[in-house]
Amino acid sequence: MPGAIYAEGLVKTFGDVRALDGVDLDVPEGTVLGLLGPNGAGKTTAVRCLTTLLRPDSGKAVVAGVDVLRHPDAVRRSIGLSGQFAAVDEYLTGRENLRMVGQLYQMRAKAAKARAAELLDQFNLADAADRPAKTYSGGMRRRLDLAAALVVSPPVMFMDEPTTGLDPRNRQQLWEVIKQLVLGGTTLLLTTQYLEEADHLAHDIAVVDHGRVIAKGTSDQLKARTGGERVEVVVHEREHIATAAEVLRGFGKGETTVEEHIRKLTVPVTGGAKLLAEVIRELDARGIEMDDVGLRRPTLDDVFLSLTGHAAEAAGQGEQNGKEAVK
Repeated sequence: MPGAIYAEGLVKTFGDVRALDGVDLDVPEGTVLGLLGPNGAGKTTAVRCLTTLLRPDSGKAVVAGVDVLRHPDAVRRSIGLSGQFAAVDEYLTGRENLRMVGQLYQMRAKAAKARAAELLDQFNLADAADRPAKTYSGGMRRRLDLAAALVVSPPVMFMDEPTTGLDPRNRQQLWEVIKQLVLGGTTLLLTTQYLEEADHLAHDIAVVDHGRVIAKGTSDQLKARTGGERVEVVVHEREHIATAAEVLRGFGKGETTVEEHIRKLTVPVTGGAKLLAEVIRELDARGIEMDDVGLRRPTLDDVFLSLTGHAAEAAGQGEQNGKEAVK
């Protein structure tokens, strides 16, 4: 049986631009899929198609057991959506915004009022509940928008870069909210530019580039594709870079990467801590002073670089993704 979110062969074009080029997704009920990709990859376009905001040119999509193309109204009743930009009414207070959303979903006035109060407290907005939203900071508006998406506790949620613009404390709080939602059975598709966010929250990850899914799997499975451990060395003196590179080549199982501007060398290895000790002894024997040395596993940044040919965008750049569908 297909998952709570299912897409097969989704295609969407804008003129000569093929924003989606046959996207396949399958998100089991009660899990989180992290959708990663560079700007212009098609992430937001995929979300818009799955949430009925755009109609794909071809392909199939099913959300919460409902065909997206045949019954879009029924899909809308079963989902929550938090887009990249806060969609709040600036002239209403925070409390009025949330009560309005509840009433639009045909909640009784008393229930809508109670749910608004609960969410305002959950998202640390209670002190500003009766202020107009136009007086809120950007982070507060973001939190209010996320709260609005959760008014009716939908079984399927779509969050398009939900923590962009939030400070670390509020980001951590939102992560806890997401975990509680999923523990309660909610299915979530999450797009993000924060790779540690996907690593922390997602059961599975799909990497999208040029409108195609180029890799799928758990965080550990994707990391395994980039190789094993890496030795990283930061030498104290720039003139020691060449000698250190020679040493690392003798221990490495692949190409040694040199970042001269920070005097850092990295090489893939096998052998763990025992090999690291040997590397340190050899560098010391060559008279190479080190500012830092360590052994680490691949990160999702390494996965991104390996799969797409470049690093992920810096935090905050994701706010530009709203234009990706027409790039």
